Amino acid sequence: MKLLIDMNLSPGWVEALAAEGIAAVHWSKVGSSSAPDQELMAWAKSKGYIVLTHDLDFGAILAATNADAPSVVQLRFQDLAPSHAIQFVVKVLNGHQRELEQGALISLDEDKARVRILPL
Repeated sequence: MKLLIDMNLSPGWVEALAAEGIAAVHWSKVGSSSAPDQELMAWAKSKGYIVLTHDLDFGAILAATNADAPSVVQLRFQDLAPSHAIQFVVKVLNGHQRELEQGALISLDEDKARVRILPL
């Protein structure tokens, strides 16, 4: 499992995920910070990455394009610091690995995960 961390999340997520054995890269290391969301999505799909974001636009893009990839995990927390949410995020990633490999949109609130299989 490889995650692409969106610009709206701290690069600290890369280190936090690595500590949990999950490979990740922050978009700022592989793409332009001003790139449209569609470019980030195309990159993630072509490289086999799951997008981790706080942006609701990614779900809208998946729905509008009837896409079956890439998988997207949306964090809907108040506190987006990795130290606050890493354990819950890792639990959901590991618990829904099969769905993420097949194509899914997962929205995470403070205490629950909602999984929708792609295409939407």
